[in-house]
Amino acid sequence: MNARPALSPVDALLSAADGALRTVFGAHRAARPCPRPAGPADAVTLSERERRLSGALMRVNHVGEVCAQALYTAQALATRDAALRAHFEAAAREEVDHLAWTEQRLAELGDRTSLLNPLWYAGAFGIGLVAGRLAGDRVSLGFVVETERQVEQHLESHLDRLPAQDAASRAIVQQMKDDEARHALDAEAAGAVPLPAPVQWLMRGAAKVMTTTAHHV
Repeated sequence: MNARPALSPVDALLSAADGALRTVFGAHRAARPCPRPAGPADAVTLSERERRLSGALMRVNHVGEVCAQALYTAQALATRDAALRAHFEAAAREEVDHLAWTEQRLAELGDRTSLLNPLWYAGAFGIGLVAGRLAGDRVSLGFVVETERQVEQHLESHLDRLPAQDAASRAIVQQMKDDEARHALDAEAAGAVPLPAPVQWLMRGAAKVMTTTAHHV
């Protein structure tokens, strides 16, 4: 992986602003094909109740990817290590696949993304920037590990909650879960340190507020 030189402060801020606008308001194109189940599962008709449930869960998953983009963008902006910046940027590019897949599935379900996406992005960006600037690279990577572990558990719970016949949503969530587990391992390999228990509890509490709200709004 080639590490590009650091941008000037002004260019870095402009790049971060552009990334925020693209994430929150732009259309996303995946580099990888959207995961699909084998067989004719896409043709299965969901009941209205099942469709609403799948839509709510996929909206929550989309919010998680908005937050992941914000976190990685902020951490890339904060670090002074060119190789680590490249690590964060590569992870963010892969997360774009998840944004595109969840947006596509929401459209198929006749549902929408969260109306509060600008708020979710701003909050995650702030956390990533503070972690990177005040705590240093190893703690910043620790935030990635803890975030990805929590997301992985969250996606596992969605596999339990999604309608059994909604194989299209389940295929996307399973691939996302596998990717998040790999991102956590990559961050550990890059030198992450475990976060203190109170910080982990705070992150879980914030995630609970976000997922509960995004389920409906």
